[in-house]
Amino acid sequence: MRVVYFIVLAAVVANAQNARPRARDLGIQPGVLPPGPLNAITDVAGVAVGHTTLIQGNDVRTGVTAILPHQRNLFQEKVSGAVFVGNAFGKLVGSTQVDELGEIETPILLTSTLNVWRVADAIVDYMLALPGNESVQSINPLVGETNDAYLNDIRGRHIGRDEVFAAIRNAKGGPVEEGAVGAEPGQWRSD
Repeated sequence: MRVVYFIVLAAVVANAQNARPRARDLGIQPGVLPPGPLNAITDVAGVAVGHTTLIQGNDVRTGVTAILPHQRNLFQEKVSGAVFVGNAFGKLVGSTQVDELGEIETPILLTSTLNVWRVADAIVDYMLALPGNESVQSINPLVGETNDAYLNDIRGRHIGRDEVFAAIRNAKGGPVEEGAVGAEPGQWRSD
């Protein structure tokens, strides 16, 4: 009977976590424009978001989030972009070229602080391998950080090519998965 009780309790807790209110549900109205139907970045036509979350043992709580302005070859069909710095302490690969040219030519990726360069390297591999990019000689990856130093084995640098490619492959429009996923699982380690 105890096993059934714990399974039911776990289901109730999981359901309550999924029903957690968003800021707008609590009356917080950021900005001056009304939200789209999903109140998500994917309300913009063509935008897709994908996550890879990596949880291993008690120490690894990290991941990568991919934001695709569209799902075609971004190098061949660049989009206008800009960078606003709200915290200059963070790592942001590729921002100077976006400032200079006003264009984004890769998916936008977010990951753990010390994985930024590994993710940038992986997105270059991804972009160079796309059909139509056979003669491309320079790629400007756009990768930002989320610091998970107290939640994750940050020095392990666990995100690589497979996780980046999976986040891009899994990107889709519609409702965006929220919470402890992708670039910031945010789950406390047990130690």
